[in-house]
Amino acid sequence: MCGIAGAVSFMSDMREDMKAYELMQRAMLRRGPDQKGMIMYTEAALIHTRLAVIDINGGRQPMTAADPDGRQYTIVYNGELYNTGELRNELSAEYSFDTHSDTEVVLKGYMKWGAECVSHFNGIFAFAVYDPAYHRVFLARDRIGVKPLFFYEAPDRLIFASELPALLEHYAIPHEIDAQGVAELMLIAPGRTPGCGVIRGVKELRPGECGYYSAQGLRLHRYWELHAAEHTESFEETVSHVRELVTDSVRRQLVSDVPVCTFLSGGLDSSLISSVAAAELKKQGRQLSTFSVDYKDNDRYFKSSHFQPDSDNAYIRKMEEYLGSDHHWLVADVPQLMDALTEAADARGLPGMADVDASLLLLCREIKKHGTVALSGECADEIFGGYPWYRDKDIRETDGFPWAQSTAYRKRFICREYADSIDADEYVYSRYRSTADSAERLPGDSPLELRMREMTRLNFDWFMQTLLDRKDRMSMYSGLEVRVPFCDYRIAEYMYNVPWAYKDWQGREKGLLREAMKGWLPDEVLWRKKSPYPKTHDPAFLDAVTERLREILSQPTPLTDLVRREELERLLRHEEHIQWYGQLMNLPQTIAFFIQLEHWLRRFSVRLV
Repeated sequence: MCGIAGAVSFMSDMREDMKAYELMQRAMLRRGPDQKGMIMYTEAALIHTRLAVIDINGGRQPMTAADPDGRQYTIVYNGELYNTGELRNELSAEYSFDTHSDTEVVLKGYMKWGAECVSHFNGIFAFAVYDPAYHRVFLARDRIGVKPLFFYEAPDRLIFASELPALLEHYAIPHEIDAQGVAELMLIAPGRTPGCGVIRGVKELRPGECGYYSAQGLRLHRYWELHAAEHTESFEETVSHVRELVTDSVRRQLVSDVPVCTFLSGGLDSSLISSVAAAELKKQGRQLSTFSVDYKDNDRYFKSSHFQPDSDNAYIRKMEEYLGSDHHWLVADVPQLMDALTEAADARGLPGMADVDASLLLLCREIKKHGTVALSGECADEIFGGYPWYRDKDIRETDGFPWAQSTAYRKRFICREYADSIDADEYVYSRYRSTADSAERLPGDSPLELRMREMTRLNFDWFMQTLLDRKDRMSMYSGLEVRVPFCDYRIAEYMYNVPWAYKDWQGREKGLLREAMKGWLPDEVLWRKKSPYPKTHDPAFLDAVTERLREILSQPTPLTDLVRREELERLLRHEEHIQWYGQLMNLPQTIAFFIQLEHWLRRFSVRLV
């Protein structure tokens, strides 16, 4: 994995802005600490920082190659292909290869197939290819949106980067937010409207999107969507198909020239990935390393709830014994979480999920001490129907984002200047409705199947993207590559058309996945009720974030240019316990969000316009 950036213009000489490119590259060094490179053309500057995983010596970037006619192409690439071997064999009939890196396969795949190359790739990626003969740059992002790519189109140039902090190092991009940016921060965050970069004029290439930038401007199109099709397999055939897809995805994603490990929460998803990984490594005479996060005194303060009926620790220990893994714990305390709050905002480039981000940042930092690649269980809940809002009839039938029913609460915080120009309810609802309506369906779908397609699309485009943002930024900030086997597009395509009765087998969340993976886990883990990502239950965290926000409000702060002071003071009195973003963000996390927001406004000198 890597950081990529660049600038393209057909009106200005790109070689004149070397200082800006050096700043952009420096901002991505955490993302790619092993190597760095830059190549300058009159029309394009391509910038790279590398986290070396495959072909350590041969995969340096930017990478340039020529086709049989002598036409040259240059690529900067961030990602990992999981069908590299098959593609190299196919392309070898026409092209020779100088390295074993997947970067060269991506580049020569583009040379052969042009924009259609993305349909051949199974992996996670964002890349740019400069084609000087045709005076254009091709940009692409993977189908699911695991790897990021932000851009800013000015009248005379296109500037792009893997992350917002790198993009904002270019002098041509104003550090401003307008009413839309305010609405994103106050009504949508930590999520984002698909394609929106929050900063005025900044956008993000959407998952499954690609296109060309030329003298005519940027022209993008979606090359992949979730399509509706009739499911013709029996339940038994579906179980077999799911088992093959999941195990094949995990096995493919173990390919690496550096050590591979796994996250292990004791839940179904990470435990399944760890089990398949451990079995594969055992065949090679190797032991899997696994990693978990816990919080100081959590056993003392834990209280069972509908969302989290029991603690993870007993299940983690059960899996450690079952796998025979070399297991590592990160036990975070409140001071560590507080210190990591602002660092997590730096890593994300935006305020995020408060201590949920901070703890992941700390865990990734610990994993990096032992390895460079980790596999994680994100996206199984979205794809297999694991969240409560899939299965709770009342929540499922509520008109609106099921994890974000707090618009009335959120809009109270928007300062009056912007509150008058933002129709909060319409802003949120129109985005919900547009996404739900875009879910492709079949004429014969029952009302339940139609709603489940809508729920899948809502989760796919929104909630899942928020979690993928979090995982990419927190891991890459620590120089750690995280792969997500459940994000294999083949699994997503297949599961979109599996009937809900199959997914909900035996009335259990992810019942189909559990049935398909029998034999891979102890029964008590295989059939364990879903538990959310762990967060601290220590009341000292609420005390700490309260005190920190009080300190911020005791002196001049840009936060009150955006957020009503009286509502912040009310928040600090702990009068209400309203969820800001589903079960992941309650009162302590809401306070912590505003701490991150204040830090972000200062850190990037953001102006409100």
